Amino acid sequence: MKNVLLIKEIYLEAFRNLGHAFVKSYFKAFSWFCIASYILVLYAFLFRISTGFAFD
Repeated sequence: MKNVLLIKEIYLEAFRNLGHAFVKSYFKAFSWFCIASYILVLYAFLFRISTGFAFD
């Protein structure tokens, strides 16, 4: 739980004094896109492992 709170604080601190609203919303959307992409890659990898895919 301590790590989750630390990540949350780093996220909030990164966007606190960023500047223009458009830049702030762009970077927030980009960070959520990166997190979603990473979760999708992890899901695909775990799915391939669970179905017995041969990594040749």
